[in-house]
Amino acid sequence: MNPGLSELQPYPFERLAEIRARVQPLTDLPLINLSIGEPQHPTPPRVHEALVRALDGTARYPATRGLPELRQAIVDWAGRRFHLPAGMLDAERHVLPVNGTREALFAIAQCLVAAGGARDLVVMPNPFYQIYEGAALLAGARPWFLDCPAERDFRPDFDAVPADVWRRTALVYVCSPGNPSGAVLGDADYARLVALADEFGFTIVADECYSELYHDEQRPPLGLLEWCAAHGRADFSRCLVMHSLSKRSNCPGLRSGFVAGDAALIDPFYRYRTYQGGAMPVHVQHASIAAWTDEDHVIANRAFYRRKFDAVTPLLAEVCTVTMPAAGFYLWPEVAGDGIRACERLLGEAAVLVLPGAFLARDTARGNPGARRLRIALVADETECVTAAKRMQPVLRQLQGS
Repeated sequence: MNPGLSELQPYPFERLAEIRARVQPLTDLPLINLSIGEPQHPTPPRVHEALVRALDGTARYPATRGLPELRQAIVDWAGRRFHLPAGMLDAERHVLPVNGTREALFAIAQCLVAAGGARDLVVMPNPFYQIYEGAALLAGARPWFLDCPAERDFRPDFDAVPADVWRRTALVYVCSPGNPSGAVLGDADYARLVALADEFGFTIVADECYSELYHDEQRPPLGLLEWCAAHGRADFSRCLVMHSLSKRSNCPGLRSGFVAGDAALIDPFYRYRTYQGGAMPVHVQHASIAAWTDEDHVIANRAFYRRKFDAVTPLLAEVCTVTMPAAGFYLWPEVAGDGIRACERLLGEAAVLVLPGAFLARDTARGNPGARRLRIALVADETECVTAAKRMQPVLRQLQGS
C-alpha cells in the first residue's frame, strides 16, 4: 500500500463534521452554512443548453486532448484575459482540458515528482488547499509549508525558503487569488519565484481557479502566463497554470477546467493522463465551450459577490479584524481567542457554520497561521449572508470582551 496514505490528514470538512456532531444548538434558528466554497449562484442557461444539445456525445469515448474547438476556446479566452500575443499560446501544444482543477492539481504532482529522487519536496503556501499536501505525500514527496502572514498581505515570502530546500524542490504550488485569503501575487512575486525556478530547476504550478472573482473591474488579478508574456518568456518555461469553470461560471458539478503553459511539461502530463484515464466527456466539453466563450455571465457573477462583500464586511469589521480581500469569495477574519472555539460558538449560539482557519493550515516555527482565523464563504444569497453576519456579531463581540 502507498505509505503516503497513512500520512493523509482528515479533510477540513471531516473535522468540521466532528464539531457539528458535538455542538448542541442553543437556538432554533435555521442553519446558515458559509463553510464550503461551493458557488450557489445559478449556472448560466447557455451552459445547460449546450450540455443538453451534446448529450449524444455519451455514445463516444472522449479524447484525452479534448476537442480542438474546446482547446481553441480556451486559448482565445486566455489570450483576451491575460493579454497574450496572438499565437503565443498554441491550442495543440500548450493546453490540456482537465476534469476540474482539483483532479489536475493532484495529478500533476504524480507526474512531476520522482519518488525516491533527490527532489523530494513540494513547496506550498500555508494556509493552503489540502489537495496540494495530499498530492505531495502520495507522490512520495514531503510538503514544505511557506507561511503567508498578514504582515505580507497574506502573500508568501519566497526569500524565506532556504537554498537547501529549493535544491530539493520538484514542484511549487502557488494559489492566486489565494484560498482562503484572496491575496493576489504581483509582478515582483512572480519575478522572484521564476528566477528561483530557473536557478534551482523546479516547476511552478499556479492554481488560478479564483482569478475571475475580483472586486475592481479595472484591476483583474495578474496571471502567471500574463507575467510570462510581459517579460518575454514566450515558451512559458517551468510554468503551468490551472483554471476552472467552477467559480468563474458557477459550474462546480461540471468538473471542467484546463492546464496551460510550458509545452515541455504539457506533453508528459498528457502522456500520464492517457494512462490515468482523465478524459473529459464530450458533452461536458461542449458545455465548457459555451462557458469560456461568454463573459457577460462572469461580469454579472462578480457584481453579485461585490454586493455581498460590501454588505457583510462592515458588519463583521465592528466585531473582529477583517479586511476586504482583493479577490475570491472568502473573508478571512481574525477573531479574539481560538478560531475553533469561535466556530463552535457561532454554530451553537448563532446557527452559522464557518470553517476554522486552523483546519486549512499546518504548524510551522511561527505556529499555525490560521489558529485565530475563520474562513467565511460568501456563497449564499445576499440576504442570507447579511443575516448570518448580524447573527455572528454578538458572539464575536462577546469573544472580543472575554
